[in-house]
Amino acid sequence: MKVRIQPDVRDTAARLGGDAPYALKALADRLADDPDLGRPSNLPGILTVTVDGTMFDDCPDLSVGYIREPDRIEIRFLNAARSTEPAPDAQEPEPGQGQRADPAAAALTVREVADAWHRITGWLQHHAPDSYAALRPGADSAAIAALESDLGIRIPVELHVLWLLTAGDDGADGWGCLPGNMALMNLEAVAARHRLKMDSQARQDALNADRPEEERITVWETTRIPVIALGPTDSTMGLYLDAASGYLGSWSRYNEAPDEELDTLVTYLEEAADMLETPALATRDKPGLIGGALVWRSSINPSLEDRWQPWIG
Repeated sequence: MKVRIQPDVRDTAARLGGDAPYALKALADRLADDPDLGRPSNLPGILTVTVDGTMFDDCPDLSVGYIREPDRIEIRFLNAARSTEPAPDAQEPEPGQGQRADPAAAALTVREVADAWHRITGWLQHHAPDSYAALRPGADSAAIAALESDLGIRIPVELHVLWLLTAGDDGADGWGCLPGNMALMNLEAVAARHRLKMDSQARQDALNADRPEEERITVWETTRIPVIALGPTDSTMGLYLDAASGYLGSWSRYNEAPDEELDTLVTYLEEAADMLETPALATRDKPGLIGGALVWRSSINPSLEDRWQPWIG
């Protein structure tokens, strides 16, 4: 059985240092002989296996996720296994707060998100190394489960798989790697922003009690998960993913009515990847470079325009 390791997985192993790259290669050799070595994960279509770091001179325990095709295996996820304790259970969602997807559809979503993100990170690695280096390693399943418990809703499968790949963007010189120089929020920022928005809604609910029904104000729904911020250090506005509808929408600290984007996370990431790979066809924004950082044209500071080099492919 042929085993393929995604380039960013190799890079993650290199970042972990020591014998992690060797441990990854040793696992690939084992999977070639025993494709069913892993066990099913909570992501449809993904098998996981844990590598015991004590078997190597200098290596943490590793959690590895892979997809088994009829004629090959693709290793797509790699994280340091921070704990051997069972992951905490997320709270069961209320009706309408995100239900389990059809397994076949969910498995397709896993692959679509992973493929789109690998296209983006592959481009960054080759053309914008500063932006690539600013991406955080993926979160482990325990951290995502803890966030689910904090939010009180299930994390949609598309967001779950994205966070397994990258748990936030610290930005290169203040620029995030997503269109508009926006940045993927880290899990701590997601939890903090969700709490702030829920507090705002609680205050509105107190005021709504004295308002006629047609004048009651809704500024936030429990199912909205902040995902993307205006920039790595600018949390005044951004995009959320609605776990109930599956669509992105815009949020702001000023609590104005949100706008639905009519993008899913999959289509949003796929369009970002398309704009990087085929910039001549890009309509929503234009990619370019300042040094080793990806900088999107729509929100560049005018004082930096003379340094900005458009990416023409």
